[in-house]
Amino acid sequence: MNNGTPPAIRATGLVKRFGKQTAVDGVDLEVAQGEVVAFLGPNGAGKTTTIDMILGLGRPDAGSVELFGMSPRSAIARGLVSAVMQTGGLLKDLTVRDIMRLNASLFSSTIDVDDALERAGILQLASRKIEKCSGGEQQRLRFAMALLSDPGLLILDEPTTGMDVEGRRSFWNAIHADAARGRTVVFATHYLEEADQYADRIVLIRQGRIVADGSAAEIKSMAAGRTVEAVLEGAEANRAELEPVLRALPGVEQVELRGDRIKVRTAASDDTARHLLTATSAHDVTITSQNLEQAFLQLTGDGEPDPEHQRLGQHENTEAAR
Repeated sequence: MNNGTPPAIRATGLVKRFGKQTAVDGVDLEVAQGEVVAFLGPNGAGKTTTIDMILGLGRPDAGSVELFGMSPRSAIARGLVSAVMQTGGLLKDLTVRDIMRLNASLFSSTIDVDDALERAGILQLASRKIEKCSGGEQQRLRFAMALLSDPGLLILDEPTTGMDVEGRRSFWNAIHADAARGRTVVFATHYLEEADQYADRIVLIRQGRIVADGSAAEIKSMAAGRTVEAVLEGAEANRAELEPVLRALPGVEQVELRGDRIKVRTAASDDTARHLLTATSAHDVTITSQNLEQAFLQLTGDGEPDPEHQRLGQHENTEAAR
């Protein structure tokens, strides 16, 4: 919070149960105005249920939600919040411009329809019937509709479903251009590279609890272990001799030998690198932290969630070459 400005989202102690199943289990989340935040987790982790409560579509069994310092209902009624969902909300026999005008009539104040279409990159489709638009174009139309009230907070649920690579890139360029104007964006996605490239911050949820919260680099560094790679002539040919020695080193979790390349995932990367450099003829040794996919799988996999999640600035993100 800056200069008394309330956060775009403040969720405190959110709990939601469905019968004996606890879908959300004590979620605390604060999102500052102007942040772009990715919300990630495996299926059934509680992402959608949490988003529903943030939007006021579901009532929490415990805890509270404020958007811009007010209730979700009040913030939405003032046009401060818009959501882009995966499906629904489109009347297929209308043209793109007609449905934009129809939606604009629901608000007391909106930006210009053509301006919203242009910012979404689909002004050229204004006279096309929605039924003739591709899935990706319809998602961009939902984005344009969400922009009409000029909201301070955009919540996107799998926003680039149905888009090709270029369409996704263009979409995110439009999102970031809007975020640069101070708009807050929270998005759920299964494209990990989108979170890695476009989010200022990533929130990981598992079994209804937030287990990690930080930048992409911080999330990667939180995952235990690093990968040591090296070039060693004849590595694969000498697998029977080399692999048992590497697996016996402290902290080694996985060994991969392919051609002349060695790849070792380990919790003791310095020990592994030292062995390769002093006890073998390996060269071009590098040490890298986990990528986002590896970190995601490790932090959201089976097992008990961490008892406390934390901002991850205290974790170092190392990448060394020897």
